[in-house]
Amino acid sequence: MGRGRVQMKRIENNINRQVTFSKRRSGLLKKAHEISVLCDAEVALIIFSTKGKLFEFASDSNMEGILKKYERHSDSRKEAVEVDPSSQASWNFEYGKLKSKVESLQKDQRQLLGQDLDSLNQRDLHHLENQLEAALKNVRSRKNHLFVNSIAELQKKEKLLQEQNKELEKKLNEKEGDKEKERAQIQQTSWEQQSQGQQGSSSSSTSFLPPEQPPILNVGSRVGGEERAEGQNQGQVRVKSALPSWMLRSMNA
Repeated sequence: MGRGRVQMKRIENNINRQVTFSKRRSGLLKKAHEISVLCDAEVALIIFSTKGKLFEFASDSNMEGILKKYERHSDSRKEAVEVDPSSQASWNFEYGKLKSKVESLQKDQRQLLGQDLDSLNQRDLHHLENQLEAALKNVRSRKNHLFVNSIAELQKKEKLLQEQNKELEKKLNEKEGDKEKERAQIQQTSWEQQSQGQQGSSSSSTSFLPPEQPPILNVGSRVGGEERAEGQNQGQVRVKSALPSWMLRSMNA
């Protein structure tokens, strides 16, 4: 069965009050120690009994340092709370002044946007028009300045790109020239190889040709005693030279 809810009032019995104080004091000191260890907090606990007996707890046993820090914090809080009446009046005056100034600026802004113009007379409208013209002039001047700067920047970029293009074109031309030289060398090498191959084939073909036959003289058909006789003699000599020696001897005999 659970414990009933304890009424928050003074315990009249002295013995029960003393027992409850002892139990609650031990539990409170234990909780202070736990929160100082678990949460790494600076905890200072001071308890005085009804008889004036002191019970205390301080994290890291630094009660004086915690009390000094508490005093500094409480003093600064009191200074923030306590306000001088004269300074309060000056603040109220400054607040009203700033508020009226903000309202005036907001009104001017609305009028510059073309709103709340009913309260303005001709002179105020003329002054507002001059303000708008001056503002428009400043806007146009700033716009032109930005345009000029952007154009100069674009021209600079264009010049840089042209220089890069020239460099790339120069490199490309150099590469094309190198390629043409390589092609010419390759073509010249192929021609030399072909010429060497043709020379080798011609020499080989001449080495395999059959031996030349002795030339055969044809006797001319022209009628003439000397030419006919000379042709016959040459023919006989050619025939004799072609016959073996034993046939020649038999013919001569």
